[in-house]
Amino acid sequence: MRAVVQRVSSAQVRVDGLVVGQIERGLLVLVGITHSDGEAEARMLARKLVGLRLFDDADGKMNLSLADVGGAVLSVSQFTLYGDVRKGRRPSFVEAARPEQAEPLYQRFCHLLAADGVAVAQGVFQAHMEIVLVNDGPVTLWLDTATLGN
Repeated sequence: MRAVVQRVSSAQVRVDGLVVGQIERGLLVLVGITHSDGEAEARMLARKLVGLRLFDDADGKMNLSLADVGGAVLSVSQFTLYGDVRKGRRPSFVEAARPEQAEPLYQRFCHLLAADGVAVAQGVFQAHMEIVLVNDGPVTLWLDTATLGN
């Protein structure tokens, strides 16, 4: 699984002009799933996100986690994170998992975050979405379970 994580002061996702998910302070997480991903990758990514210390303490150092600041996650499925642009000018998405595999795993990932006490808002799987965010910092990270440690 891959994720682009952005620390935000607010974020929302809209489908057909309607807000379907919204958070204040927290993390916007764009999530991509590949064919070999399963429960272990979903758990690893959720655990890493919950524990990441991306929020400033009283001294201005990134020492606080989502739980420490009462932050939320806006999770949005993003198959294009597995786009391959090495050949030509049009991305290939053959490394992205098919929707039948990706959607249940994406939902499981969101459930694991919520089970750890994180408020989770979501986009709509396979919908055309508009994301509006205020990136706080800016702070943006790329996480990939293929290379993540504990």
